Amino acid sequence: MRHDPASGAIIIMLRSLKMHGMAQAVGELTEQGSPAFEAAVPILSQLLKAETADREVRSTAYQLKAARFQNYRDRAGFDFASSEVNEALARQLHRCEFLEDAHNVVLVGGPGTGKTHLATAIGVQAIEHHRKRVRFFSTVELVNALEQEKLQGKPGQIAARLTHSDLVILDELGYLPFSASGGALLFHLLSKLYERASVIITPNLSFGEWATVFGDAKMTTALLDRLTHRCHILETGNDSFRFKNSSAKAAKPAKKRSRNLTNA
Repeated sequence: MRHDPASGAIIIMLRSLKMHGMAQAVGELTEQGSPAFEAAVPILSQLLKAETADREVRSTAYQLKAARFQNYRDRAGFDFASSEVNEALARQLHRCEFLEDAHNVVLVGGPGTGKTHLATAIGVQAIEHHRKRVRFFSTVELVNALEQEKLQGKPGQIAARLTHSDLVILDELGYLPFSASGGALLFHLLSKLYERASVIITPNLSFGEWATVFGDAKMTTALLDRLTHRCHILETGNDSFRFKNSSAKAAKPAKKRSRNLTNA
């Protein structure tokens, strides 16, 4: 049996592109030792590499769109110097190793402390570098969708779709209240995702306050028990980036006006 590394690489690429008939034909041509085929191998290899790269770019673009992030965010754009975040843990989570065992992440902190930015950056990294399927939700919007599908007599469809995801991000838990029935539906969804997909949650509440959102202490305890089993907790502090930035910007014009009055 003839073995040619270049032809072997082509066969691997063809199979990864699901071109199994062509892969078999390449194997047969390699066995035959066709001079015409051997001369065409370098060009065929370049064409397949171009097709593979193009498919990866289009797949990444599709997955980023399907994730429905509010904005594109990456780790490089996060200001660790002005944050209370444990940078070492943030970088560890950014490697997305926790996704392999369906571990969860809870980002705890006040409004404007970068929770959404960090969660989005992890989701973007998971898509761009690990080919993972990610979905991003405002928690209230997700609960509304769960209630709507129940009213339409189609409960469980959203949960069934999300079990095929690698990562589900629930943003802004606790910012706005939702009904007791909505809390129960969210509980059942998270139970469905348990150990099937990783979940990142960005609450505006301490764990002890979650019962005020779900409206049932026992259900909340059960949810936290499952959610925090094999969970990474990253604290972002309470000092808002947005408040500090807006205060700094507001202070600059004030100084300028003061100088103008002095010069006058």
